[in-house]
Amino acid sequence: MTSNFLTSFQPITLAISQSNIVTILVIVVVFFSVLLILGIRKSYKLKKENERLDKISEEMAKQETTYKDFTDGHMYGGN
Repeated sequence: MTSNFLTSFQPITLAISQSNIVTILVIVVVFFSVLLILGIRKSYKLKKENERLDKISEEMAKQETTYKDFTDGHMYGGN
């Protein structure tokens, strides 16, 4: 009698533990999905910032820099 009683409740306890496992897995999947979405968003923003900085760098490289003779200063006796 007791063996039938114990075996009849075994699927119920198994179902409870499976639902707990599913709940935990859902929470973990949602957590990592949020992290993945935030990472993709950050990557996109960094890519746009990098492109902007590259454009600024190219513009600065295109500007002609003129050489200024610094030996005319007071340290070199060219007052």
